[in-house]
Amino acid sequence: MTRWGLMLLNLGTPDSAEVGDVRRYLGEFLSDPRVIDISPIGRALLLNLVILPFRPRKSAEAYRKIWTERGSPLLFHGQDLRDKLAAALGGGVQVELAMRYQSPSVASALARFREGGIDRIAVFPLFPQYSSAAFGSAVEKVYVEANRSWNVPAMSVVPPFYDHPAFIEACAALARPVLEELRPERVLMSFHGLPERHVRKSDESGGRHCLCSAECCDTIVAANRNCYRAQAFATARALAAALDLSARSYEVTFQSRLGRSPWIKPYTDLRINELAGQGVKRVAVLSPSFVADCLETLEEIGLRARADFLARGGEELRLVPSLNSTDAWVQALLRILRDAVPFAPPPQAAPQSAGSGTAAGRFR
Repeated sequence: MTRWGLMLLNLGTPDSAEVGDVRRYLGEFLSDPRVIDISPIGRALLLNLVILPFRPRKSAEAYRKIWTERGSPLLFHGQDLRDKLAAALGGGVQVELAMRYQSPSVASALARFREGGIDRIAVFPLFPQYSSAAFGSAVEKVYVEANRSWNVPAMSVVPPFYDHPAFIEACAALARPVLEELRPERVLMSFHGLPERHVRKSDESGGRHCLCSAECCDTIVAANRNCYRAQAFATARALAAALDLSARSYEVTFQSRLGRSPWIKPYTDLRINELAGQGVKRVAVLSPSFVADCLETLEEIGLRARADFLARGGEELRLVPSLNSTDAWVQALLRILRDAVPFAPPPQAAPQSAGSGTAAGRFR
């Protein structure tokens, strides 16, 4: 009987909020050529002369504001999600959490699969939209580590799920009560940013489509099918429809830019300040590129952006929680897996009947 493993794959987090651990994390993260895609010499100079001497201390201060007794939110939400999925699958599937950078490592997850006698692995990158810097880098890391073994495991990779109905429904279920309570004048759907050059490199038309017009992201076509910005807008359109938001009531913005090169626009921080200056009093922020709360959601939006908004005359800026390990996300994740992976659960994990609705029955 084939033994399946499920690898939940996320980006990573420092081992602690201490400067040394943050420096090690940033050093590994920013030395990735899919993240800073310039010449190796230029990347090394930028990292060692400009970024690492100064940024770790500032980042460590930010991490300390969101650190908990259980450690990093990104890590413990991932651990909780892993445990809930393992329970839902009834022990018939070995579930492991892995991070592209730092711990738990991809190599350690693969080692545990080997020890468990796993024959096939379903790799689930927890990035709704495709980017080479996140999805591409994480999947590449799995391939590299798997190929170190003489016996290379068979693997299936779940593709980006930016518009999958289960993902959209789970996000909407979390956002709906917040919006009903707050009654925001504006809803921002804030996605992680990317350098514009990354978007242009994803253009399948050879540079004739992406960022060449104001309408380039209005629909998914052959040229932009791997474009992060186009997929972000597709997520936003689907979420707006699920939440019954009018076109004038929400906006798409991009956060977390780094460096001086142009990043995809509009920028979240600048737009929040503009809204406050225009007299908008209540804003809700969704973060549909993050399935787990982390530094970018909790500190950048929930603390820093909120403080800026209030300082400029706003009355309330509310961050809608990420999916984390909610039951809605567990069920959605299983539906996405069912549609992406040719997986048949072992007999002990199978449902009692077609209408039983157990999670194991949907993972097939």
